[in-house]
Amino acid sequence: MTFFMTRSTRDYLIGFGFVLLMVGLATWQQDYEIILPEIGALTAGTWIYRKSAWINRPIKIFLAPAGTAVIGFLVNRLSLSYPIKIWLTLGLILGLLTVLQSTLAPAFATGLLPIIVNATHWVFIVAIIGFTLALMVGVYLQGAYQQASPGPKLQWQPMLGFIVAVTLWIGIVWFIGKPQMAGIPPVLVVFFEVSQLPVYRGKMAVKHIVALSGAATIGVISYALLGSWLLATLISLPLIWLGLRLLKIALPAAYAFPLLALVLPTNMFQALPLTATLAACFFIGAVYCYKQLYQRLRTPVED
Repeated sequence: MTFFMTRSTRDYLIGFGFVLLMVGLATWQQDYEIILPEIGALTAGTWIYRKSAWINRPIKIFLAPAGTAVIGFLVNRLSLSYPIKIWLTLGLILGLLTVLQSTLAPAFATGLLPIIVNATHWVFIVAIIGFTLALMVGVYLQGAYQQASPGPKLQWQPMLGFIVAVTLWIGIVWFIGKPQMAGIPPVLVVFFEVSQLPVYRGKMAVKHIVALSGAATIGVISYALLGSWLLATLISLPLIWLGLRLLKIALPAAYAFPLLALVLPTNMFQALPLTATLAACFFIGAVYCYKQLYQRLRTPVED
């Protein structure tokens, strides 16, 4: 009985219950635009893992994702090609995060989602406002934000590198005729986070790639076998939790993949595991290579 009363277990149950509530509401309304993949990541990061950089200013849990969701929703209404919409949205998101002085990486995903799923109804905006407000209130009630240290400030070098890498990736997938691969939100979330780190080890990079690839595969297989939004989510979340425990890492973005699999168009759904793996290798590999090169250039040469 004591085990079930621990803070960790309680937080996991409440967090998973919150995500299941969202999927249950979408199932009841038969509206996929209510399913917001990054709510899974936000819930894990703020409620379960209590990431200091995310909960230090709870108001930003609402302002950043809601703001980027509006950006993505409005950009999606423009008569532009898919890759250009992705690039433009990412640029505007960086601008908003700079204004807010926020490093809340899931805000990238909430901004990209309306483009990826072609959200056209305002229920999407209502849903993101409602669920992010609920998370913000939950963090205030939880109280852990009072002891949370401020996260790293946005730095221009990682932001410039982020823009360059995304532009290069978009150019590659556009050239090979796979524009739908331009934006994989959970991968971009991890890419943005690790790009802000002063040091990034190869072992951690490999773990991140494995975790993202595995989470995408779990999400696709669960939904393909069960065919139910709610059941697939109920099965996927504990499996991803187990995988992260085995890898000994805390990666909130991985919890977005099962939900992303539920809302993707058929052509993107089938290719999600491969796409996620390739994107993770490209972006995370780019960060690792850059960090290694930067450290070598900063290390003085011995005579």
